[in-house]
Amino acid sequence: MDSVFKALADPTRRRMLDRLREQDGQTLRELCERLDMARQSATQHLDVLGRAGLVTVVRRGRERLHYLNPVPIQQIEERWISEFDRPRLQALSAIRNQAEEYAMTDTTTTVPSYVYVTYIRANAEQVWKALTDADLTARYWGHANVSDWQPGSRWEHRRVDGSGAVDVVGTVVEAEQPTRLVITFEDSPDAEPAREPSVVTFLVEPHEDIVRLTVTHEKLPNLEMFGGISQGWPAVLANLKSLLETGDVLPQSPWDMRPAHT
Repeated sequence: MDSVFKALADPTRRRMLDRLREQDGQTLRELCERLDMARQSATQHLDVLGRAGLVTVVRRGRERLHYLNPVPIQQIEERWISEFDRPRLQALSAIRNQAEEYAMTDTTTTVPSYVYVTYIRANAEQVWKALTDADLTARYWGHANVSDWQPGSRWEHRRVDGSGAVDVVGTVVEAEQPTRLVITFEDSPDAEPAREPSVVTFLVEPHEDIVRLTVTHEKLPNLEMFGGISQGWPAVLANLKSLLETGDVLPQSPWDMRPAHT
């Protein structure tokens, strides 16, 4: 946590995080424009934020997109805010957010993209198989992800409770085994009016005996879905990591934990 506190101690770096919170996924040029800062200075500050884990960089072609990673700040919150304080603080936060919502009823809300990074002791092929094998996804996700995983093919997120029900559908946009998988993600395909599907990108980056897995979820339709996946993706990926590193999933399903414990 020393590196996190060091990074947060500088007001310029805090402003950078504020700008990313307002609009995630910015290039260096966009950040410099919004902060009126030279590229060299911005790069130095971003390096500090990156080493602290507060900013994650995702390559998109020739561009490097910078995303806010709230996990280190969440860990600080978990360490110093007890379960007894959390409900009271959440109530106060809800009151504040409601007041701000009423004050900004004429302002369009922008839903940010969601980015999550985890490191797994495995190779790229093992991670790819865990993402695309129906039997493995059934073990750590509670749903079987079924497809031939060819670009343009349909994929389905099927329940494994015997009902065969499909909760999410989508299309495979890109499949570059074993490093990159892009899919559309429709959790309400019959919604009226019809809406554009969100997009999930799995980026698998091997390094010696480990892999960095970055999950980016973009084009989210509303803040409700953003809140849902913010709880869901960490739970699913923690189960995946446990399966690959130990041979078994976590002893309890992480998404079944009560809100007070998450």
